[in-house]
Amino acid sequence: MNTNERQINTNPKRVDLLHKDLCYKIQGCFYNVANKYGKGLKEIIYQKALEEEFVLKDLKFEAQKRINIYSVESSKVLGTYVPDELVENLVIIEIKSSIFTVERDLQQQLSYLKGSKYEIGYLVNFSTPQLYIKRSIYTNNRKPFINKLSVQN
Repeated sequence: MNTNERQINTNPKRVDLLHKDLCYKIQGCFYNVANKYGKGLKEIIYQKALEEEFVLKDLKFEAQKRINIYSVESSKVLGTYVPDELVENLVIIEIKSSIFTVERDLQQQLSYLKGSKYEIGYLVNFSTPQLYIKRSIYTNNRKPFINKLSVQN
C-alpha cells in the first residue's frame, strides 16, 4: 500500500472511538479526583478539584459555559444549557454528588447532546458507592439541524 492510500476498516466489530485520547485523559482526571477526595463532598468542590486535574493534564476547559440548544426543525436557537464543564470545546461534563444516579440525569444529558453541536458528554457522580462515569455519544451526522447551521454561517 502506498502512503497516499488509506486503510479501510473492514471489520464491522471494530469502531474507532470518537476523541479517544481526549476521553482517556478526562476519565483519568475523574479517577484522580475520586481517589484524592473520596465521597460525600459538594458538587462545587469536585468541580474545582476536577479543574485542577484538567490544568495538570494540560486540558483547556470552561466552567458553566452557555451552549445553544437548536430546533431540529428550523435550526433556530431554542434556549441554552449550562454544563458544569466544557473540555477542549468538544466534551460536556455534568458533575453529581449524590448517593445514587437517576435515569432522568442520563436522559437530560442525552437530550442536550441531541440538541447541541457537541457529540460527547460525561455524567460523573463522585458520591455513589463506586465512582459512576457514563459516557454518552450522539454524533452530528444524526442531527438534521447541523447541516442547516453550516449553511447559515
